Amino acid sequence: MAVILAARRTAVCPRAGGFAHLRIEDLAAPVLRAVLADAEIDPDRVEELVLANALGAGGNPARRAALLAGLPQRVAGLTLDRQCAGGLDAVTLARALVDSGAAEVVLAGGAESYSQRPTRAMAQPGGGAPMPYDQAPFTPWPERDPEMGAAAAALATRLGLSRLAQSAWAVESHRKALAMAEWPEILPLAGVSRDAFSRRLTMAVAARAAVVSGTVSHATAAVAADAAAFVLVVSDRFAARHPKRACGLRILGGATLGGIPDEPGLAPIAAIGAALSQAGAVPADLAMAEVMEAYAVQAMACVAGAEIDPAIVNPGGGSLARGHPIGASGAILAVRLFHGLGAGLGLAAIAAAGGIGAALVVARD
Repeated sequence: MAVILAARRTAVCPRAGGFAHLRIEDLAAPVLRAVLADAEIDPDRVEELVLANALGAGGNPARRAALLAGLPQRVAGLTLDRQCAGGLDAVTLARALVDSGAAEVVLAGGAESYSQRPTRAMAQPGGGAPMPYDQAPFTPWPERDPEMGAAAAALATRLGLSRLAQSAWAVESHRKALAMAEWPEILPLAGVSRDAFSRRLTMAVAARAAVVSGTVSHATAAVAADAAAFVLVVSDRFAARHPKRACGLRILGGATLGGIPDEPGLAPIAAIGAALSQAGAVPADLAMAEVMEAYAVQAMACVAGAEIDPAIVNPGGGSLARGHPIGASGAILAVRLFHGLGAGLGLAAIAAAGGIGAALVVARD
């Protein structure tokens, strides 16, 4: 059984903010070094690095981060792109590598620089100037590939979740984030030691927020952001002989499943069920849940659909109070669990474009 032995992240900064000058590897490398230092493990013990990234220009950012972090040159680095789910998928893949015996010590997580994402353009088959685009296609059918804000608004309409209800969720997310006295998982970087976006959001301010689509406003949609987050996944055999074992989290279940392509907000519900089933658990067994808040309505729908007690969800606030560094967001959920979960079971869950949901179940004895 795989064990998470250490976990760290940077703060989350909105794009063009405190991390705007940092490349993907500049964000990732210090966190990788900090994770290994926390676990008191020499970099030479690392066998693989799995890094999620959604907006970079290719070039295998995992390899660049591994080299900059001082990992052995034999660590090739694997970059994956499953959009918002990628950071959590990296942890699930690390678990699979460890459980299969293919590796014993794996670093996994994600890094995203929204500030430095490249401008994208599609070449025209018949010639002419390339056509700029912002959102890559997530399905082969344009009519079933909605813009994410529009998809969230459609979900709110279908479920009857009003703008007022979504705003109340967002206000609570910010309140919980500001109430946190300490953030032990955050590695200070470039002078930033706390999530930069958290603020005293009120219902009155939320009511004045500009509309994104339908009942979804800028107050109930997470801002684009820069960040990195990583965990160290090791085999239980390795952990058993390590002095930090008592701090670790056992990974009991993990699943990534596709759902209805044009309803991405609901996709985590099936993944949560599958991950809990692997763990031999039900929602009532959970002591803590970190659920992605790309949109308030998406988090609300997943919590209700998966029958999770809202009182245990995002105790330190969610992405509405942080921002959404796409490739890193799922990994941030895992890092938050590592530092926030006491005894019992914890869940991380996230939705991704194209109708994909990912979930991870962990336990601390």
